Amino acid sequence: MTGTDLPPLPSLGGLPPLPTLGPVSRRPPPAGARRAWQQARVVALHDETDRARTFRLEVPQGESHVPGQHYVVRVTADDGSSASRSYSIASAPDPGHRTGTPTQVELSVERIADGSVSPYLHDEVRVGDQVEVRGPFGGWFVWRGDTPALLVGGGSGVVPLASMLRHWRLGGQRVPLQLAVSVREPADLFYAGEYGPETTIVYTRQAPPGYPRPPGRLDAATLAPLVAAAGAGATAYVCGSAGFAEAASQLLVELGVDAGMVRVERFGPS
Repeated sequence: MTGTDLPPLPSLGGLPPLPTLGPVSRRPPPAGARRAWQQARVVALHDETDRARTFRLEVPQGESHVPGQHYVVRVTADDGSSASRSYSIASAPDPGHRTGTPTQVELSVERIADGSVSPYLHDEVRVGDQVEVRGPFGGWFVWRGDTPALLVGGGSGVVPLASMLRHWRLGGQRVPLQLAVSVREPADLFYAGEYGPETTIVYTRQAPPGYPRPPGRLDAATLAPLVAAAGAGATAYVCGSAGFAEAASQLLVELGVDAGMVRVERFGPS
């Protein structure tokens, strides 16, 4: 008997025996093993800040992602040791992409001096190089663009929210969306120049000259009009460091957002 063949089931009293199962096989999903490691080619690089760089990658056997998902990136040293880290996708999904065909995604990576992966990506990887990736992953912190959304990001936590914002714009802005981005100073702002009236930028240490809001932490007075504009029933997406995510989530709940409608993603050194 093989691992896929089962013996006939015994008869039950006077009833005829139940039919046996034939060979059982598992078909791979379209595009093959979606989560298999692939060699993605770097097709473009762009510095967002002095410490953050966006890598545009062409994934040979791609699957369309959902805003909020991430890829795992693995780097391998000469001695064979390897390290991997997860990086959120910054780009919007390509509506015309067919599963299993090449697709391009953008990952924005902040360089952490003592990180295991980000220093290598910043210091060694150039256009034309190959980067080992696996994904996309994620099913909780995702937004498909069909429900009102309130996005709150701290520092590099804006990366998955940028994917949502870009997807919203490509989709015709059919539902309410509000975004709050908190950074220490203008030089720390990812995707500068992309934000519109849906976005409130909070500078915690130094604001540009003439900026209407003085420097200071994200507070309830800043979030309250965004909560109102997003509307009742909006899902809140909060992304940032553990401290930022905890504080921002608490503010939203205090402003009347149902705790069950707040989705949080925290990040650490990479």
